[in-house]
Amino acid sequence: MTEKDQPKSSINLLKGWPNPCLLPVAQINAASASALSNPNVSTPGLLYGPDPGYWPLREGIATWLSRFYEKHLKASIYAERICITGGASQSLASILQVFSDPVYTRYIWMVSPTYFRVCPIFEDNAFAGRLRSVPEDDQGIDVDFLRKRLQDEDQNAPGDDASRNKSPTHRPHNDHHQVPSNGNTRDTLKGLQPWRKAYRHVIYAVPTFSNPSSRTMTLRRRQELVQIARRYDALVITDDVYDQLQWPTKQNAKQSTYDDPSPSLRQALLPRLVDIDRWFQGGAERDGADGFGNVVSNGSFSKLAAPGVRCGWTEGSESFILGLSKCGSSASGGAPSQMTSTFMAQLLSSGELEEHIYTTLQPAYARRYNSMISAIERYLLPLEVTLPQSDRDVVGGYFLWLKLPKPLVAEAVAQRAEAEENLIIGQGPLFAVYGDERKDLERQVRVCFSWEAEENLSEGIQRLGTVIRKMLRHPPSPGDTAASGPSLPVGGY
Repeated sequence: MTEKDQPKSSINLLKGWPNPCLLPVAQINAASASALSNPNVSTPGLLYGPDPGYWPLREGIATWLSRFYEKHLKASIYAERICITGGASQSLASILQVFSDPVYTRYIWMVSPTYFRVCPIFEDNAFAGRLRSVPEDDQGIDVDFLRKRLQDEDQNAPGDDASRNKSPTHRPHNDHHQVPSNGNTRDTLKGLQPWRKAYRHVIYAVPTFSNPSSRTMTLRRRQELVQIARRYDALVITDDVYDQLQWPTKQNAKQSTYDDPSPSLRQALLPRLVDIDRWFQGGAERDGADGFGNVVSNGSFSKLAAPGVRCGWTEGSESFILGLSKCGSSASGGAPSQMTSTFMAQLLSSGELEEHIYTTLQPAYARRYNSMISAIERYLLPLEVTLPQSDRDVVGGYFLWLKLPKPLVAEAVAQRAEAEENLIIGQGPLFAVYGDERKDLERQVRVCFSWEAEENLSEGIQRLGTVIRKMLRHPPSPGDTAASGPSLPVGGY
């Protein structure tokens, strides 16, 4: 067999994991050794922890986030606004357990395309068949579409219009047979105690460097989304897991080549929605509000340290965080990740985590992103493949979202790429909200620059270009695809 006949090595541009070379093994080893060698840390770390989580980590996260979001805050973040979790996915499940109700909460509104792994979490909480898609454009979530749909749902719901802005909250545990006063005519299933409430709607989004579209929601859209959530008694759950993974584009950094490392960005460019909800137009504590707020921020160390640490945090109003900490699974054994929390607290207090983010992750992901963009410009743009928000000064995250030229469809391209080039990519329909019939996703694909070896990224895009060029010259007949689609990744964003 000649070298030309050798099968091509596999390149996986679907898997949303960090490359092993980017894991801070030495830093975590040192932090764990420090924690376990100090009885004042190891003893509480190995016992049941308090429901809201390990206090030194809550303080450390609050201090660190206050630095990163400093120019968007009127006052520092404090530890009582932080609850420790087992990561963003586990946190989402807990939030739904405490702050939604299978009959009172009407719909889950999800920015589409969406992170496909969250749909089963919503369905596990009894929302199967009630997931609703909200499109996005280059400014982020389509707020006009969302507002119209929410208005239609309210108008179609029976009940007294004067009571629509009320939600079941602060009711005794044995009063769960009372008919909700917001227009729903069915009972709530969950007992509602003073530290919890049920929101009428839930909205899910990844506002910054979204997975999969890589878009960043503009400030105006963020403000409008908070206003909508307040008007329609909705809880906005944001996965803010990529915010710190940001770097200037080549043009903004005035780099001569894509291979030059980009300078670090140590502060956020935009406020999170939870920051806007804290202060905008009177904030969560404004007159007439119940104090729970309408936004909760989901954070995670999975993208900043390692997915295996299974540790993250949520931030919200004090009332919201108190309620979340009383989730049954936390009250049963204390906050998850108690032992890991002692390690992460050490990484934050020593400055090692921030140093890893700014001197290792940001430059490494910038190089990877730029390598992939350079290859896209060379091999895909001439084929009329397009990118969203191509004029941004700052980019980040893990992914790029590509629109294929007509008449190609993502499923056929993904199947041919795997069959002919041993290349795995994410096809657009994979990222559809369950039950959604949006046809525009059929021409979209996602590629990831975080997992594969850096030298394989350009090669992967070149292989994709080869497939697209062939298919444009000889479009496949209906049904003329490979036997099976690309493999799905295990876990991860």
